[in-house]
Amino acid sequence: MSDTDSFIDEVTDELRREKLFATMRRYGVWAALVIVLIIGGAGFLEYQKASARAEAQAFGDRVLAAVTDADAGTRAEVLGAITPKDPSAATVIELLTATAELAGDDRTAAIASLDAAAVNPDTPEIYRLIARFKALTLQTDTLPAADRKLGFEALAQPGAPLRLLAQEQLALIAIQEGDTQAAITGYQALLSDAEVTADLQQRALQVIVALGGEPEMGNGPDLTGATGN
Repeated sequence: MSDTDSFIDEVTDELRREKLFATMRRYGVWAALVIVLIIGGAGFLEYQKASARAEAQAFGDRVLAAVTDADAGTRAEVLGAITPKDPSAATVIELLTATAELAGDDRTAAIASLDAAAVNPDTPEIYRLIARFKALTLQTDTLPAADRKLGFEALAQPGAPLRLLAQEQLALIAIQEGDTQAAITGYQALLSDAEVTADLQQRALQVIVALGGEPEMGNGPDLTGATGN
């Protein structure tokens, strides 16, 4: 390489450095600001995560203390004093409160707590359905059969997560009303359902036999030898 070429390369490199330094002087403040924002944002996110973890842990500790340490007579009151911000956590409190009220023989209060959870738009759907189902089962002696039927029929719609359990309750209502054939038909539908659990299928099989029916096994496990259990 000639001296001229070497000189040109040096000048070119120097111009590049000057251009880089000029760019840094011109935009350096903004670049630093972007870096600060990135670092600050990451730190804020970590702070939020840590706060959420701490809040969840505190909530769990209060719930655990309420259900284990609180006296059975005051458990519902202690649970009611917990006010979580998350809708799902609030629903858990409502369901636990209903359980505590029921354990304290306050069925009316338990039903009220369950009904409140069942109609709360902020409550996740699955919890609303569970609350509605439980509330209906607690009103066997107080709610007219026709009203309970409407409630369980709504829960027994195709694709509903509590469909099979609601169908079982409808069959039980038929037994209470003395409609043996409707009860057998309802339990037979459960027995033949492809999604039925082993426990529910066994109950259906046993009730059909007890009612004098002839079980017809569907797609589930063969439990014909389990009727004596």
